[in-house]
Amino acid sequence: MARLVVLQQSQPSLQGPWISSKSSLLPSSLSEFNGTGFNISFQGRRKAWQQKGGFQVSASSAKKILVMGGTRFIGVFLSRLLVQEGHQVTLFTRGKAPITQQLPGESDAEYSEFSSKVLHLKGDRQDFEFVKKSLSAEGYDVVYDINGREAVEVEPILDALPKLEQYIYCSSAGVYLKSDLLPHFETDAVDPKSRHKGKLETESLLSSKGVNWTSIRPVYIYGPLNYNPVEEWFFHRLKAGRPIPVPNSGNQITQLGHVKDLAKAFIKVLGNPKASKQVFNISGSKYVTFDGLAKACAKAGGFPEPEIVHYNPKEFDFGKKKAFPFRDQHFFASIEKATRELDWEPEFDLISGLADSYNLDFGRGTFRKAADFSTDDMILNKSLVNA
Repeated sequence: MARLVVLQQSQPSLQGPWISSKSSLLPSSLSEFNGTGFNISFQGRRKAWQQKGGFQVSASSAKKILVMGGTRFIGVFLSRLLVQEGHQVTLFTRGKAPITQQLPGESDAEYSEFSSKVLHLKGDRQDFEFVKKSLSAEGYDVVYDINGREAVEVEPILDALPKLEQYIYCSSAGVYLKSDLLPHFETDAVDPKSRHKGKLETESLLSSKGVNWTSIRPVYIYGPLNYNPVEEWFFHRLKAGRPIPVPNSGNQITQLGHVKDLAKAFIKVLGNPKASKQVFNISGSKYVTFDGLAKACAKAGGFPEPEIVHYNPKEFDFGKKKAFPFRDQHFFASIEKATRELDWEPEFDLISGLADSYNLDFGRGTFRKAADFSTDDMILNKSLVNA
């Protein structure tokens, strides 16, 4: 028999039940940020982030929405928008992390309003029988699959929800076959051997099942709470006043998209006939070189322009450590289809987006991973010897 577990928080501003159940859904709790030294205080006033130009749905159009994942990064911002627009939102997670967390700049009242409306279904998506039973018992109109990696994880969801109105899937631009012809378009060849092949197989499954699906393919995602050390890698080095090692010429072109812009794109496809059985690239509107990104991070964080040291990765054995957070190649995609079909466009340019990330996260002393300069030291020591 399913068991209800209620955990009461001790701080007055963080009160509320954290309730998990296999048989019933109850509001999630207000919980402390599960990270390093998170501090809600602000110097000066900052406006909480909300969707610009958002619409409020009527009671008749409100959807019962299941978000697979939702306690990390993308889902945190997406669930905010879904609740703002009047939908009933349930987060399906293993319950190992706090179900909600207060965002920087978000008032206690705003957070309380949000967290009181979010429901939590505790379970492991790898437990396919549980997924089938719990989802079929609850019934959902729409599924946002944020953390799905393999097609086998999706089949039980589809089986449990035969009347599902829409399945919205977070894929990746990493599925595209490497090419000299860029940017990548949604119609470009894909790589069945890529490390994201599971996402390709999921897209194929959704198409074969005849469900109404939409797939979003982000490039590199950045922004507050980012658990992938994209901008954080640069901020650590800038904060320490260290040179920034960049592979090869530094002229490799890439692309970043802000998590809040991505969340808005996810909202734009909801119930949109133009998004039916379609794939959309989502990222920033401009491309940037590796060197340019290092300089942009410095400008966004208020640091002096950094010293950049170029190196040949083939001259080093870094073992299992990653010396640079980006793939060493040109990698960017066209977002023209999304801007045309979805009436969507990025709000953040690169500098303002990086500043938003820095001011609301790293600049406040919070980060996902501690600095590790061991590969940098290998590169810099070799550079000194060869100088």
